[in-house]
Amino acid sequence: MRGRDEVVVALDVGGTGMKCALVRPDGTTVHTERHATDAQRGPDAVVDTVLDVADGLAGKARAAGLTPVACGIAVPGVVDEARGVAVWSANVGFRDVPLGDLAATRLDLPAALGHDVRVGGLAEARLGAGRDAGHVLFVAIGTGIAAAHVVDGSAAVGAHGAAGEIGHILVRPDGPPCGCGRAGCLEAVASASAIGRRYTELAGTPATAAEVADRAATGDRLAERVWREAVEALADGLATGQALYDVATVVLGGGLAQAGPRLFDPLRKALRERLTFHREPRLLAAALGDEAGCLGAALLALDTLAKESR
Repeated sequence: MRGRDEVVVALDVGGTGMKCALVRPDGTTVHTERHATDAQRGPDAVVDTVLDVADGLAGKARAAGLTPVACGIAVPGVVDEARGVAVWSANVGFRDVPLGDLAATRLDLPAALGHDVRVGGLAEARLGAGRDAGHVLFVAIGTGIAAAHVVDGSAAVGAHGAAGEIGHILVRPDGPPCGCGRAGCLEAVASASAIGRRYTELAGTPATAAEVADRAATGDRLAERVWREAVEALADGLATGQALYDVATVVLGGGLAQAGPRLFDPLRKALRERLTFHREPRLLAAALGDEAGCLGAALLALDTLAKESR
């Protein structure tokens, strides 16, 4: 059992901003901060900012009589967690950045580097909506779509650090082009950005996914069509996920999940219609909001610390 004065320095780094926290081993947060990433400055400047913020958090912990025991950092893109390397991230500009080692050296603490969606899934599975489920698929739906498969509190990484790319399941072979270079991927049809883009193309007026959901709820026929197409594609993707992973619970996070019953009610029905012999998973909204990344980064760091002490 770790001491009550121990904390983990945790950072969730995005293209626009960083969510930062001091987190106790039991998952409670004792201090939070937000900082601009300013990715347009280039990856070297972002790395400097990440390290400065992490070092500052460790100093604040000590000044408050707390003991930082590890550092956890979450980043988007492709992450080699075993080596602590941010292999590639379009949002932040990282390419083969050994951020784990850099943080460990700067803070003189054990450090862990994780994928933002994977650590978010870790937090939701252990502390949030999927706690006690055992087998959880966390799906983040925002600008893109990505997932984390968590079994007994551990998220699968994959042979090359790219596990969970459910957004690139092919759901519409003749569908719109995806950023990955192929047409018809799930995120090209059902992500928040794809929904807004599709409605804008058809209506000739710009709209966000949230606005499409609102307009569909008030009887806008075009919005209803776009929303229905997205829900059906998402159900196809989740049905494939259930065939692969056979999870007890699917937790949806990200901006699109904030649509609440307007998403979950038709999605449950559509998913149920697509399942044959597979057990229907519980479909739940994420519970931790934008804290999940920091909490998950802290959990990953604690897991790494525990492995090193064995």
